[in-house]
Amino acid sequence: MSNNFDPSLALVETPIDAYREEGGTTIARAVERLGTYLGWAREGKSAFGNLIPSGARVLIKPNFVLDHNQSNGGMDPMITHQSVVKAVVNAALQTDAAEVLVGDAPIQTCDFSALLETTGLGTWAETVADPRFQGVKDFRRTVAQYVNGVRVAEENKLPEDEFVLFDLESESLLEPITDETDDFRVTCYDPRLMAKTHGKGRHRYLVARAVMEADVVINLPKLKTHKKAGITCALKNLIGINGNKEYLPHHRIGGADLGGDCYPGHSRVKRMLEYAADQQNLTDSGTKGRIWSGVATQLNRVLHLMGDDLGIEGSWSGNDTIWRTGLDLNRIMIYGQSDGSMSDTPRRRVVHLADAIVAGQGDGPLSPQPLPLGLMFAGNNAACMDWFGALLLGYDPRLLPIVREAFESFRWPICAARPEDITLSGDWGARKIGKIDRVMGRELPPVAHPIGWRDAAAVALAK
Repeated sequence: MSNNFDPSLALVETPIDAYREEGGTTIARAVERLGTYLGWAREGKSAFGNLIPSGARVLIKPNFVLDHNQSNGGMDPMITHQSVVKAVVNAALQTDAAEVLVGDAPIQTCDFSALLETTGLGTWAETVADPRFQGVKDFRRTVAQYVNGVRVAEENKLPEDEFVLFDLESESLLEPITDETDDFRVTCYDPRLMAKTHGKGRHRYLVARAVMEADVVINLPKLKTHKKAGITCALKNLIGINGNKEYLPHHRIGGADLGGDCYPGHSRVKRMLEYAADQQNLTDSGTKGRIWSGVATQLNRVLHLMGDDLGIEGSWSGNDTIWRTGLDLNRIMIYGQSDGSMSDTPRRRVVHLADAIVAGQGDGPLSPQPLPLGLMFAGNNAACMDWFGALLLGYDPRLLPIVREAFESFRWPICAARPEDITLSGDWGARKIGKIDRVMGRELPPVAHPIGWRDAAAVALAK
């Protein structure tokens, strides 16, 4: 399991039109080449022949955040492309794995059936003849939709015994910012439920049992900019192993001047908006919900007229919460056991393969615009993946907390290397990544960052 900490990465250039290719041969070859560069491949047993032991249970974790792009950017920059998912599943089935499952927990308003139909993955999964393939699974216990501004939820979609409850207690990375005020929030959710899962000395997560029972996890992120975390790649993608939203603190209520991290400074309008949002999320009454929704709409209009584009959801570089939640789940992925305890040594092999053929830029993760990079890259360690991914997105990785802090020392560490130890092999040659202001001497397209993260952009990526 020590290979989880190997700082080696590999990269292959992949044409953008490979997404549309019948049969997916180009992407399958790209996966094979990545596996060869990283030592995962074995002749006759595909890209993962040395990675997946005989009899192993394999979980493939894509990014299926939402069934549609909330902007006009299309699906290519939105989710892990279906051609990549298919190629990785097919390669996993060429090994002696006992079973292969694809699974994710997208946001609650995602129409999972529509996502499977739009991508074609539903029909494709039914045609896979290998009985070891367990299909494409939705890990959510709660789904929701909005009717006239009121959240209507369907709870307990999956039984609790399909999940494992973890409590990292005082070892959680959230503990240093936790007090008795119950100020953790996640957008559009009852704060009373989150108060039950996260408080002083109590930090609970509810993880799909299929994840905890896997011997090998192949993490398939889509490289995108992210309004709350700055970047979503290997580290942030593991939010989707958790089944219920009330276990996932995304920000703390209030502006920075009042001890929160929803937005910089302070704002009376935003404090009123936060109160209206809480009241809307607290009520079970459709009438009251519509009233508070109307109040929130008017306050949002006021903010817009004031020229504010940040809102109240922690969509800025001062968000000191979401990275902690994300890294806690990475620690559980590596060290978590199926009884809810944490081992002192890694319990499963976790590798990462990022889809950056068309990456996402702008207001990701839900409204990204396409960023054609024509790349796929892979590695053994999520922190190293994200450091390189941040460079590709035009960031200074040191200014992205979820990336920077993943290299730090804490119990159940995520990374044992330093950024300067990261090596890259493949189509750009074999060498260390090098200086922070360039990526292997390559010219990269300019990137549109979320407004709240423009201060994390690198001064010059390619000169």
